[in-house]
Amino acid sequence: MPIQTAKNHSSQTWLVTPDLLGVLNSDGYFEGTNPAWFATLGWRPEDIESRQFFEFIHPDDQAKTEAAFAAIQKGLPVLMFENRYKHKDGSYRWLSWNAVPEGDRYYCSARDVTQDHENRSALSSREEEARFREQFIAVLGHDLRNPLSAVASAIRIASREPQSDRVRAVLESANGSIMRMAGLIDDLMDFARSRLGEGIAIDRVAAPALADSLRVSIDEIRMANREVVIEDLFDFEESLHCDPARLQQLLSNLLANAVTHGEENRPIIVRADDDAGDFRLSVTNSGKAIPDNVMESLFKPFVRGSVSDSLQGLGLGLYIASEIARAHGGRIGAVSNADQTTFEFRMPR
Repeated sequence: MPIQTAKNHSSQTWLVTPDLLGVLNSDGYFEGTNPAWFATLGWRPEDIESRQFFEFIHPDDQAKTEAAFAAIQKGLPVLMFENRYKHKDGSYRWLSWNAVPEGDRYYCSARDVTQDHENRSALSSREEEARFREQFIAVLGHDLRNPLSAVASAIRIASREPQSDRVRAVLESANGSIMRMAGLIDDLMDFARSRLGEGIAIDRVAAPALADSLRVSIDEIRMANREVVIEDLFDFEESLHCDPARLQQLLSNLLANAVTHGEENRPIIVRADDDAGDFRLSVTNSGKAIPDNVMESLFKPFVRGSVSDSLQGLGLGLYIASEIARAHGGRIGAVSNADQTTFEFRMPR
């Protein structure tokens, strides 16, 4: 790029490219600059070419820029070098430079990468904020256990004393609330562990009575929702190598979701069987189809089907169920239409 070409602006590329182009001499002055300098930095050619380029460099980038300038003076090209260049309004823009020496002049091009830096910075801030939130959740969940246990103990002690029917009902209601709070804390702890890299812990054993364990979860949901009919259809080989307590939790979460979203006058069907070398567990409820936009994020944390479900929990049930499935080397999926919705868990035997 001869200097006279730059000065005469006879090159169409020189005029229209969004990249900053310039010819730098060994004294650190630009002898030619293209219109992109004004578009990017607000400086006109006379502003740029009358001052040594170091005057425009951010103070924190001076040392590395001096080192790069020394390298190119020794005949070495400078490639993908980034520093901050002063805008006429006093702010700084990140530029990515490529410069090659030719005799005692250096032909330079620079691209504005400020947005890339801002995006990386914003992403880093969001990731740090997410880690802080998850650590806070873990600490909160842990610290809530002790006072909750104390309240539960107090209610158990009070329940042993003679009570009127009204007080007995109040204590039973309070105990139910404590159980729900304990479940929320368990969900928070599982969420925090999975998000902080530990994953949901499982203890695999040969479960000789998994059907009985699963029916415990079903009975608990039945007791809490007496108006709901739940049918279980089990036909599988026992002694599945799994964590029975975690599969109880998985089933309980799927059932709680079915109770929330299913039609009250139609039964929820729980099936468990063996299929092509997999253990398969499914929960089917009748009701409206899950919208496509909701289906896409069903198994993400803190997601609920609708605003009206805000009192049903934290929106962690399906996420934790999917993490339990993953810890078993399995998976959960959902199929939904206008008549019914089925959540299916599969794991290899």
